[in-house]
Amino acid sequence: MFVVVLLCSIGAWGLFKIVKWAKGMPKAAFLVLAIFPLISIFPIPPPAFKNVEKAKIEQRKNKQNNGGLDNE
Repeated sequence: MFVVVLLCSIGAWGLFKIVKWAKGMPKAAFLVLAIFPLISIFPIPPPAFKNVEKAKIEQRKNKQNNGGLDNE
């Protein structure tokens, strides 16, 4: 609970500092706000489920070959 309150406080303080900075430097703030939407152009790649599935299959094969015993 304390961690959540601490993180929210730090986040609010950070946003306050950004707003204060933006009021003092409107041209720089406009530039920063113009760059933020560019971040959303590059999509976040989906997780690699194929690799996880391959690892599970290999683990099953290893267990079958070892007779269910892990000697590692």
